Formats: sequence, structure tokens, C-alpha cells
Amino acid sequence: MHIQEDNQPFDDINVTPMLDLAYVLLVIFIIMTTASVQGVKVALPKSKMTASLAKAHIKAITISERGDMFLDAYPVTPEQLEERLLQLKRGNPGQAVVVKGDARAQYVKVMQVLEVLKKVDITEIGLVTSRAAS
Repeated sequence: MHIQEDNQPFDDINVTPMLDLAYVLLVIFIIMTTASVQGVKVALPKSKMTASLAKAHIKAITISERGDMFLDAYPVTPEQLEERLLQLKRGNPGQAVVVKGDARAQYVKVMQVLEVLKKVDITEIGLVTSRAAS
């Protein structure tokens, strides 16, 4: 063990507290970036009649303006969507699904999703819209 005299300058720096701070900041950054991912933003079509679909374990299928499909926030192809919905249906026979289609999305993409839902026998389906101005 090396004993420092009072008049001698330190010749090494303890970087442990600085590394601890860097790790804490890294963890905070990771938590904040994953918490902000809540779904895919789409411009919903307007409707004067809206109903609340407040049910537990509802899965959201989103169709973007470009026609990309997402199950919750994860991109999927129609085949992957069918496979994942079958898995969900096995786990929960009364699985509810909402379809969030962008107002400018191609109608054929919405129909593809509805066909997949029919194929896997999911009957609890909701279409998400935003409230139109009166």
C-alpha cells in the first residue's frame, strides 16, 4: 500500500465514480428510448360514431400510409401476421383485435388484414378512428 505525503500531488485518477455515472446514464437512456416506443403513428380516418374498446389484452394491427403492417409496434408480413394471430388465438380463444388503418392507406391492405383475421377465426374486431369535428 502506497502512502501519500500531504505535499505530494496525486499521480493517478480514480475513474470508478465516472464509470458508475456513465453506466447510470446509459441505463436511463435505454429505459427512456424503449418507453417512448408505443406504436406506429398513423393519420386515422374521422368518424362521428366512435365506441370505446376498453378490453384487456387487445392487439393492435396498424397499416401505415405506405401499406406496411404492424402487430402492435412490430412490422409483419401477412404471413407472419397470420402465424402470430394463430398463436394468440391458441392462448386466448376470445382474442380481441383492433385495426388502425391510416386514412391514406390502400384499401386492399385493410382487406388483407380482415381476410387474415377471418382465416384465423378472430371475431372480436374493432376499427380505430378519430372523432370527427361536429
